[in-house]
Amino acid sequence: MTSPGGSNKPLSQKALRELVSDLAGKIDRLEQEVEQLRLDNSNLRLDNQALKDEIARLKHLPPRPPFKPSGMEKATQPRPTSPGRPGRGAKRDQVTREITIRVEVPPGSRFKGYKTVVRRDLVLAAEIVRYRRERWVTPQGQTIIAPLPAGIAGGFGPGVRRFCLALHTQGQVTTERLTDLLNGIGLSISKREVVRLLTSDLEPFEQEDHAVLEAGLVSSPYITVDDTGARHARCPGVTTQIGGERFTVFRTSRSKSRLNFLSLLRAGREDYVINEAALDYLRAQPVEAAVIARLAKLQGQVFCSQIEWWQHLARCSINIFDRPLLQLLNAAATWGAIRHHGRMANTVVVSDDAGQFRVATHALCWVHAERHLEKLMPTSPKQAQAVELVRQAIWCFYRGLKLWKQSPSPGAEALFRRQFNRIFGQRTGYKDLDELLARLARRKAELLRVLGEHEEAWGS
Repeated sequence: MTSPGGSNKPLSQKALRELVSDLAGKIDRLEQEVEQLRLDNSNLRLDNQALKDEIARLKHLPPRPPFKPSGMEKATQPRPTSPGRPGRGAKRDQVTREITIRVEVPPGSRFKGYKTVVRRDLVLAAEIVRYRRERWVTPQGQTIIAPLPAGIAGGFGPGVRRFCLALHTQGQVTTERLTDLLNGIGLSISKREVVRLLTSDLEPFEQEDHAVLEAGLVSSPYITVDDTGARHARCPGVTTQIGGERFTVFRTSRSKSRLNFLSLLRAGREDYVINEAALDYLRAQPVEAAVIARLAKLQGQVFCSQIEWWQHLARCSINIFDRPLLQLLNAAATWGAIRHHGRMANTVVVSDDAGQFRVATHALCWVHAERHLEKLMPTSPKQAQAVELVRQAIWCFYRGLKLWKQSPSPGAEALFRRQFNRIFGQRTGYKDLDELLARLARRKAELLRVLGEHEEAWGS
């Protein structure tokens, strides 16, 4: 090897060792600088996101999530096995009427069936109906007028209201544009009348919404829950999502506490009940035994309102001005009311591990659990590779779990548990990643809740 100066004189053994040692030292320093730059870059990203959130707060806008959504759910969807795909819209088309078109043919022709063509069209037309309501006067002088059909409000039928509600809520069409659209179709209506259709007589919709939630809580084997910050009426609030296989409802409130979540599960009711479920809830909370003993004397009683409930607490010499204690008692009585009405007996609550959702039988959401990998900030290519390998292993495991859920068979549970231990019990040398894997390993029972349910079903 020649000398670094460019001369052709070969290096001695001692000079060669010094050169290699010097180059190794430079490589180490460069690696340290690269890791420091990666760390500085991560800190700058965090600072940039914090500034964006502060700007959004000053503008009274909800902050953007700092991490992109996980692609695990979409990537693990089972792919269709059929070789051919149906034509676009073929599954949605429902023939409303059929017309047979005749043709003149020469004598002696043979009939060979029909050539079918489907025409898709849209008809928007105003229907103006004049109702002539009979009026009669009885011998006693009482006037009787024939009643209008159900659904007519302010001179407009149910179809107009359904059209306005759909476009305004789902299509986010303003009342001004709704008015112009209806007038263009041929229906004479003012903006005030459109607003009246959107805001008046909403009690049937509210009752239907409560009925949907109640039916979903009774019939669904599990519910998924989540909440997010939302502004309502110029004030900060929280929107909670509760959904199952066949229903989804949204509720906006001022708090994201457990008491608020339990109140939503009452599906519009306002009663409080002291029963065994309420007492069991209190025994798991930091509540004095004397307080539980006083409430045990009320077992079986139903209180129709919050005022009536608080009055009974005061009669039992319970300090209702102790806010933490009162919240625990309200939550227990609310949980008792939920169980009193036959809800949440065997329903599994699937959440992102937020404390307010840890009621009844709880399970962890895999999508939220995998999302923690996105929050890691590796400082070297080795650490980034370790995170990617773990992510691929989790995606593969989740895909297999979803396929098994579609057609479960006994005997596969033990295999899934061993695979879980192998994935979340490994140590990669990346401290943050290893701590995350260990934390998820401790939640094994909640992540694999679906296996336990099938084991209980087959065991029974």
